[in-house]
Amino acid sequence: MYTNEELDNLAEFYKNQLINDTVPFWFPRSYDHEFGGYLLMRDSDGTLIDTDKAVWIQGRACWLLSTLYNTVEPRKEWLEGARLGYEFIKDKCFNSDGKMYFHVDREGNPIRMRRYFFSETFAVIASAAYAKASGSDEAAAFAREMFTVCLEYANGKRVMDPKFEDTRPSKGIGIPMIMCNTAQQLRETIGDPRCDEAIMSWIKEIEENFVKDDIRCVMEQVSLDGDIIDHIDGRTLNPGHAIEGAWFILHEAIYRGMDQHLIDLGLRMLDYMWERGWDEEHGGILYFRDVYNKPVQEYWQDMKFWWPQNETIIACLLAYLITKDEKYSTMHKLIHDYAYKHFHDSEHGEWFGYLHKDGSIAQTAKGNMFKGPFHLPRQEWYCWSVINKFKV
Repeated sequence: MYTNEELDNLAEFYKNQLINDTVPFWFPRSYDHEFGGYLLMRDSDGTLIDTDKAVWIQGRACWLLSTLYNTVEPRKEWLEGARLGYEFIKDKCFNSDGKMYFHVDREGNPIRMRRYFFSETFAVIASAAYAKASGSDEAAAFAREMFTVCLEYANGKRVMDPKFEDTRPSKGIGIPMIMCNTAQQLRETIGDPRCDEAIMSWIKEIEENFVKDDIRCVMEQVSLDGDIIDHIDGRTLNPGHAIEGAWFILHEAIYRGMDQHLIDLGLRMLDYMWERGWDEEHGGILYFRDVYNKPVQEYWQDMKFWWPQNETIIACLLAYLITKDEKYSTMHKLIHDYAYKHFHDSEHGEWFGYLHKDGSIAQTAKGNMFKGPFHLPRQEWYCWSVINKFKV
């Protein structure tokens, strides 16, 4: 178990890493004062490797800067940086039908649209956090408008061209998960009366359709009835993603006065997917596993990506703070020590994104179309914040 002194040291460690290591890697160098938004596709030393912009990461960076302003220190630089992202998203990242792009060039010209609405969900949390930071009624209205759009995509009122044919219909855990966290962020910044009920409906969807207690597993996708699809895609698990969902649910349990049902659900999800994902040989969370331990299709299945480690650090710490169970302090120490030893770049700051199974670096990019200033700084900010919350 962690002593109070050890928890204080952890909180100070996360604060120091966030403020003096992670955030300075990205900002101010990534502000695009010429065209708006952020230039985030960077090599290990911060060198720019591409000027294109992933729309969802523009939203994530805007959320981070706004959140730092709201919760850490009202630095003018952070607020001005958040404005760059908010205005770029609002003005440059939509097509004529109101759908957000996934990939644009530096100026905001469209390159790629994807068949999901994750750009929209990150626009919600970015604009809501920016509205709180800036006091902008326009940004608050935009956040709530975009949340309405996300609700309509999630409930089927709005539809996109399907990626697959109807031969083998399925549904994924990603939508209820991201909608749960989107609503949590909206609720905790500017508020929205739709959030509480919607969050519980998505948690119910996760519990009833994706959590399989009989085989101690959380599925990534299932049939429309919640059954396991015994084909290679349907059997593929993403332990880090399910663990991220676990901490969203534990977070909700705290919000609802230590709701025991939600605590039990979140802990089961964490336990099941730690068992599935933790690499007993080398440490760290593996990327993909098969529900029946058959071969996985994706060639990167046994790699260690940065973000599953971030989500597992949060989940294990949160589980320990809620339960004071030594099992979770042990798990947290294992994942924390592994991740900061292998992913952190002590020379230039921030984390490498991609390791081989044995912990060696697969490639040096710290920013690309999928990695940017979000999972790591969110982990450090959240862990620092939640330790202090539980000390009160």
